[in-house]
Amino acid sequence: MHIQLFTGDAIQPYIRNLAGLRIEIFKEYPYLYDGDFDYEQVYLYSYIHAKHAAVVLAFDGKEVVGASTCIALEESDTFIQFPFIAKGYDISKGVYFEESVLQKKYRNQGIGVRFFEEREKWAANYFKKKNIIEGRFTTFCGINRPDDHPLRPKNYQTLEEFWKHRKYEKQPNLQTQIAWKDIETEQEEFHNLTFWLREWDK
Repeated sequence: MHIQLFTGDAIQPYIRNLAGLRIEIFKEYPYLYDGDFDYEQVYLYSYIHAKHAAVVLAFDGKEVVGASTCIALEESDTFIQFPFIAKGYDISKGVYFEESVLQKKYRNQGIGVRFFEEREKWAANYFKKKNIIEGRFTTFCGINRPDDHPLRPKNYQTLEEFWKHRKYEKQPNLQTQIAWKDIETEQEEFHNLTFWLREWDK
């Protein structure tokens, strides 16, 4: 196993692998995402064209088995930026961690920790390049699903304790809505997601 960070055109050779991996993993609970391969490829190309973005890949030999992404918050989608703008945050001082996906057999082996470490290292370099000294933060969001959701596995464990250990705090006042088609629905529906935040100056 090895972990490597990629930016810009270096991401290009892995687009198809990443699209398939996202569809595979996000089909699981809690996202239950019924993915579209063409959409996924278009979405992933945004990381190539962004001025400040990176993809961290986990390899088993030459096979991509996991991925994690980050992007300057001011280059992220409007529905990610808006909750922060509405609450008075300076989005030029934030980095958004888009997702982490990892095949089941590689979980609980410390790769999730490495994903955070690599993204936070990238964020630290971004803050340094932009000369951002105060008000720095990194953030991500997680879907809100009821505990009694019919597709929730009996042995399901949330990642909230892991996120807290990484110095992230849940922000109930920072939420957004994102539309996608669930595996058990006929059309796209909006889903509520709550942001988690790490303030680097604390």
